[in-house]
Amino acid sequence: MASQLMWSGPTDVEGVPAVYLTFDDGPHPTITKRVLDILSRNGAPATFFCVGKNIEKYPEVIGQIQKGGHAIGNHTYAHESGWKTSNFTYLKSYRLCQALTNSKWFRPPYGRITRSQAAALKHKTNIIMWDVLSGDFDDSKSAEDCFGELLSNTRPGAIVVFHDSEKAKERLLPLLEPYLRWLKSEGYTCRLLPDSVG
Repeated sequence: MASQLMWSGPTDVEGVPAVYLTFDDGPHPTITKRVLDILSRNGAPATFFCVGKNIEKYPEVIGQIQKGGHAIGNHTYAHESGWKTSNFTYLKSYRLCQALTNSKWFRPPYGRITRSQAAALKHKTNIIMWDVLSGDFDDSKSAEDCFGELLSNTRPGAIVVFHDSEKAKERLLPLLEPYLRWLKSEGYTCRLLPDSVG
């Protein structure tokens, strides 16, 4: 199944080391907007893997994401774990979110997807995983903990996961701008995900 999933991106773009910023679980009416402000100040594009229910609640935020030059990804309609959900229900949730996003990219909530679910989706979308997890969703960590882990694990081609959600905001919002400044100081450029895995 690993070959059906994308864990990292091209290591450089036009000779410059690249990283791929992603944000899961939004859109959120205030947190996503604050993230967009930080990304704009730092000239950093990102891909937002959005939950269909949240898109329906906050459609204006989707417009702001797109206006900022960012991309929208499919994160299912109701944020189901593939390991605990029937194929029928999981694929229906994908389709409902896809009708709202028309995205080239899909990220399984919690990173949990079965072999049969991945096989059913692999010809419809690019299934995007990650190789650097910020840990911003983990209540036991501080923003400083997450920042340190990001600096230790970031490398060229890294797909980095954040969460624009209530649960993550206490860690996400303090660390995002320092991390973007660090990326710039280390010679990285932030890029949108490539259009296809292959």
